[in-house]
Amino acid sequence: MNLPDIQQRLRMFAEDRNWDQFHSPKNLSMALAAETAELLEIFQWLTEEQSKEIINSEKDLAQVKEEIADVYIYLVRLADKLNIDIEKEVHVKIALNEKKYPVDLSKDNATKYNR
Repeated sequence: MNLPDIQQRLRMFAEDRNWDQFHSPKNLSMALAAETAELLEIFQWLTEEQSKEIINSEKDLAQVKEEIADVYIYLVRLADKLNIDIEKEVHVKIALNEKKYPVDLSKDNATKYNR
């Protein structure tokens, strides 16, 4: 995946439609939350097993793919508007999580290790 290419394509998409005027960080973060809620809604009333089996439904999986793409698009757009290097920040966050959740205290434990 070439993030700079995706960012450029999204910039052009917004510019061609004169939508950049609407793409403030506030509006993009709200749109991101709304799209995330749409993804959540797909799984809302499913059991754990049903959520795992969604991969076997072409129709349901297509909907999940679309919502994941929407979430990613708004996230990339927001980061672009704020000049945030997503790749760099993901690596920084993973390193922080490695310190925050050491294997010996976190392995096989779904709750926070300090609770």
